[in-house]
Formats: sequence, structure tokens, C-alpha cells
Amino acid sequence: MDFATLIQILDSTVRLATPLLFACLAGLFSERAGVFDIGLEGKMLIAAFASGAVAAVTGSVWLGLCAGMLGSLMLAAVHGLASITFRGNQLISGVAINFLASGITVLLAQSWFGQGGRTPPLAGAARFQPVNLPFAGQVADVPVIGPVYAELISGHTILVYVAAACVPLTWWLLFRTRFGLRLRAVGENPAAVDTAGVSVIGIRFAAVAICGLLCGLAGAYLATGLAAGFGKEMTAGRGFIALAALIFAKWRPWHALGACLLFGLLEAVGNRYQNIDLGFAVLPVQFMQALPYILTVVILAGFVGKAIPPRAGGEPYVKER
Repeated sequence: MDFATLIQILDSTVRLATPLLFACLAGLFSERAGVFDIGLEGKMLIAAFASGAVAAVTGSVWLGLCAGMLGSLMLAAVHGLASITFRGNQLISGVAINFLASGITVLLAQSWFGQGGRTPPLAGAARFQPVNLPFAGQVADVPVIGPVYAELISGHTILVYVAAACVPLTWWLLFRTRFGLRLRAVGENPAAVDTAGVSVIGIRFAAVAICGLLCGLAGAYLATGLAAGFGKEMTAGRGFIALAALIFAKWRPWHALGACLLFGLLEAVGNRYQNIDLGFAVLPVQFMQALPYILTVVILAGFVGKAIPPRAGGEPYVKER
């Protein structure tokens, strides 16, 4: 493998890891507050449809982004009402959101555009365009540093940089602010937080809302950044992969970045190399494309070490009288 090919694979890794990173951080906020959310896939899907549809109709990618975040936020509110207010089963609520989003996006897309459950192709101002960082063109010919800066760091859409910035922002919010301290405490011991006079319900709803906004960014990136429009089931299990990455990262922001980049790398390698000849055997294209899902199964099966979730995760809080 030459250096140019390596840069291309890493560039593809960054692009493919971006929606995973948004969704993984979304799950991190929700689960750190004690609300398990397997509906990340559904929120991403409704956001992808809303952003693609609004961007196609209005020609504005920013209006599409707002619509995507609003759509995801609405499903997050449904999950919050079901699991926090009405103390329902969080897993069942997440599954219901996934089924609802899977069906309603295709139904609305077909009714609205009549293109087999897809939105019209996006172009121009309806899509996020690559952002060229300063001096990217001038240093492109410099050996090693030039290609790394001009092709790997520069040239992504703005949502890729937003995703990267969300990692230190999440770390700072969770581990250096009062809100983050309370959010983590709610996920570990909500009764103690309630005794201190802090609203457990309010903190959990705030976490679920942040989760919805980040899933909205992930879905909008899929439809208006990574692809040029919404397609049926275009999330392709990324919400579940993000959950696996969250477990792999053991609910920590910087580790989540590494886990998502690993999944993105596997997908990038699978896309570039359809078959790999090992000498004694040839890995078929189906195996290469299934690499991220195989790693997901391995992680969820517990082969990566013990991962301890927040102690109050998945349990509705009932205030003692």
C-alpha cells in the first residue's frame, strides 16, 4: 500500500466515522443519565429523511439541517415521555421508535416525492460543501505533511469538524461542569441527587434532548453531507454500531472517538478492497463489507473486556414520599 492510498483510506475513515461519532456521543449523554436508548437508529433515520426532504424542497441545506434536528428531537421527546414521565420500558420504547421511523420515512417519502421512498437528488446549496482550510492548496505539494493537511484534514464538510469538536466539548461538559456532575450522578444514584434538591426528571430530559440533537446532526450528515439525498433505510444499522462503539468505549468521550474511527476504518477498508488474497485463502467481498457488523457482534458478545454501564441505567426513577 502506497502513501497516497493510505491517505485516501484514512480520509474515507473520517467521513464514515462522523455519523457514528454523533450517534455514539448522543447515546453517551442519554445513558450517562440513566436512560438507555436503542432508538438511535430511528432518530438518525427520521433526521436523514427530514433534512433530505426539506433541503430538496427549499434548496437550503441549513433549513434541512434544522428540520433533521427537529425531527430527531420530536422522537427524543417521545422516548423521554415514555421512559421518564410514564416510567415505561426503555428498551421497548427504543424498539418502537426504530420501527416507527423505518415505516414512516418511506411512507412520507413515497407520498411526497413518488420516487420509491427516496428524496430527489441534492445539489448545490442543498448539500454541505467541502471546507478548504487555510493554506491547503499551498502546502499540498509538501512531502508527507502536504497530503496529510490538504487531503486528510482539509476538504471535509463542516459537520465533520463539528463532530470532532463535540468530543472535547462532551468531555468538558460531563467532567468539568456542574451540569455534567449532576448528569453522571443521576445515572449512578438518582435518589441521592434528588435528596440534594436537584430535579432528576429535568436532568434526564435534558440528556435525552441533547441525544436527540446529536442524532439529528448524524442523520442530516448522512443525507446532505455523506450522500446526496435520503434513501430507504440509509442508516444501515449505524445506530446499533454506535451503541456497540459506546460499550466498547465504556461510556467515555475520547474512547468513543477511537471506537468510531475503528468502525469507520473497517468500513473504509471493506469499501476499497472488495477481495483480499491472503495467499492461502481469499476473503470475499461479503466478508469485507460485513467487517463492522462482525466487530459489533464481537463487542456485544463481551469479548472486549468487562464494560460496566451506569448503575441506574434502564431504571425509571420513582420519587420516595
